[in-house]
Amino acid sequence: MRGQDQQTEGLFSYVSCEARVPPDHPLRAIRAITDEALEVLSPEFEGLYSKVGRPSIPPEKLLRALLLQAFYSIRSERQLMEQMDYNLLFRWFVGLSMDAAIWDVTVFTKNRDRLLRGDVAAKFLAAVVGQARGRDLLSDDHFSVDGTMIEAWASMKSFRPKGGDDDDTSGGGRNSERNFRGEKRSNETHASTTDPDARLFRKGNGQSSQMAYLGHVLMENRNGLVVGAALTHATGTAEREAALALLEDGRHGNRRVTLGADKGYDVAGFIRDLRTRKVTPHIARNDHVTKTGKRRKSSIDGRTTRHAGYAVSLRVRKRIEEIFGWMKTTGVLRKTRHRGKDRVGWMFTLTAAAYNLTRLPKLMAAA
Repeated sequence: MRGQDQQTEGLFSYVSCEARVPPDHPLRAIRAITDEALEVLSPEFEGLYSKVGRPSIPPEKLLRALLLQAFYSIRSERQLMEQMDYNLLFRWFVGLSMDAAIWDVTVFTKNRDRLLRGDVAAKFLAAVVGQARGRDLLSDDHFSVDGTMIEAWASMKSFRPKGGDDDDTSGGGRNSERNFRGEKRSNETHASTTDPDARLFRKGNGQSSQMAYLGHVLMENRNGLVVGAALTHATGTAEREAALALLEDGRHGNRRVTLGADKGYDVAGFIRDLRTRKVTPHIARNDHVTKTGKRRKSSIDGRTTRHAGYAVSLRVRKRIEEIFGWMKTTGVLRKTRHRGKDRVGWMFTLTAAAYNLTRLPKLMAAA
């Protein structure tokens, strides 16, 4: 007999979000790793909040919500709140009951500065990396480093002279047409009025300049996990400077290690700094003929290239592009949705931690 299409609802519901999530859902394993990392950060959260007053939304719930934003490519926090209102999976992961009211979207705006002051994103990444190290999933000897351009939330029209003098009087409001022909612009004389921390930068010859930041990742070579992440101003030396800083924080102890990188890091001063720090530079050789016909000689010589491990590092280091690919597409970081180096850097580090969380369940199961 055909059933009737009637919209009926029970007066009471006794089914929880926990019962709705399948036992083998991938988020279950990710939730367990996340909760363990957040438990490590609990003393840090205690220091960020007052001992008196009205209880706030738990920072653990805020961080789980932001992780969902990266996992499911949700562009804005407003869309994230809409999803949490009716998505039972999201409610379960964050820790909200079936009938709990969702938060106002300004909750993230008000709490982000507090979490940023506590450097919570970097500490959360360190806690996740600590779990991987405890299960012997990380290499303590071999690393790779690279940088990528993150487009800033600022248009080229906002790149104006720092003194405030602007000869463009064409009108048309804030989105008026601008003619840059014949105008010399540089980061020394101009700045964005939308995001002053952004810099005019181009990744290589023949590519267009953009308002951007540079994101940097230090990867261990055993399983391709992120062990360090940082965001800097977009400058020509930022990648090498960030690599040295990430190595200081990411290496375990003072033992000799190797560092793989592309030919952009083949600079004599950088190679010298690595060797001083007991780091063997497994960097791609940058031998080429310049436009003037001169032969550029690589700083990587036979004492490095003669070892079989050099070729292995050059092959494995390419996996770092998988990290950037995930962060820019799934993690929607191709163009940042925040302004200011601190806020953009905070989200970059948290997204790097989210990438590790997507990899760790399978790695832990196979260990």
